[in-house]
Amino acid sequence: MHLRAAIFDLDGTLVDSLADIAASMNHSLVQHGLPTHPVDDYRHYVGEGVMTLVRKATPSDREDLHASILATYRAYYAEHLFDQTRLFPGIPGVLAQLAADEVRLAVLSNKADAFTRQLVEGLLPGVPFAAIYGERQGVPRKPDPTAALALASELGVAPRECAFVGDTSVDMNTSRNAGMYGVGVTWGFRGVEELRAAGARALATSAEELITVLRSAQVA
Repeated sequence: MHLRAAIFDLDGTLVDSLADIAASMNHSLVQHGLPTHPVDDYRHYVGEGVMTLVRKATPSDREDLHASILATYRAYYAEHLFDQTRLFPGIPGVLAQLAADEVRLAVLSNKADAFTRQLVEGLLPGVPFAAIYGERQGVPRKPDPTAALALASELGVAPRECAFVGDTSVDMNTSRNAGMYGVGVTWGFRGVEELRAAGARALATSAEELITVLRSAQVA
């Protein structure tokens, strides 16, 4: 049996958004008189939701500023969402080929739901995503499988018939927790070692390889 659906992470998988995330958080830190971080450091700050981003970027003795830093970050990021964020090479072709194969498509991110929808709709107009979800109140974040399993149900497929494609251990743990086929992409914010250690069923180093992996995957 071949895969019938594919759920994609957003940041680090479909889009390279690291520079805008880093610029927005560094702006917030400066506004609060705190030290900033190199863009590359943010590779290890993102992926687990915005509050984790705030906590990792803020000095450990300034928890009192978390709420204010978050508010400043969100306001600035909302105005700079598309400054430097771009699709990774080959992504539109991957999605078009999967759609042509009648594979159902969805996005599930730990980014705020509104920002997730804005980015997907702005950078991937016309892609027939059956559902696009970010972090929502009352729904546990990845790697909790709740949202992924609800998505599979919404797509009308069994979890085992669904690929979960992402660039971090959070995504691979989500796929394992949900009983999905975890595919790690190596062009994102983390690395091959993290993806393998988290139990990726397959790895893709390019858009072309991702298509091959998804088309050849066999599920029980």
